[in-house]
Amino acid sequence: MSHLTVPTLRLSILSVVALFLAACNSEVLERQAEQIRQQEIEISRQRKELEALAAGQQIQDEKQKECARAFRDYFDKAQVTSDREEAVALYRKGLAICPDDDVAHYELGRALVDAGRPAEAAEAFEAALKINPAFADAKRQLDAIGKSR
Repeated sequence: MSHLTVPTLRLSILSVVALFLAACNSEVLERQAEQIRQQEIEISRQRKELEALAAGQQIQDEKQKECARAFRDYFDKAQVTSDREEAVALYRKGLAICPDDDVAHYELGRALVDAGRPAEAAEAFEAALKINPAFADAKRQLDAIGKSR
């Protein structure tokens, strides 16, 4: 039999348990550290995504401001003028600022038809349909131009 006394044996068992617990704690700490690293990576990814969304929103807000200006300064005036050439010029100036408005392209097309310029009108109706393929009135106007050629 071994020469270990009971207190020595207890001390040895406690040492082994302490080492085991230390090893377990080290493994747990390593797993937690890895989880933290993964969370930091995810937070960084989400932060970049939020920054991109904020930048996109800022661009969208600027576009809306420009379109509001185009309506105020050009499209609304084009609606009330009786001079078709002036209306065409106003729509074109407004569309230079706010190019994605399907109704403005449509109204430009109508002004061009009234001014006797069907080829240019067709281009305006096509632009309206490119923005909004379901724009039935633009489609009808384009079809009418096609039939009259």
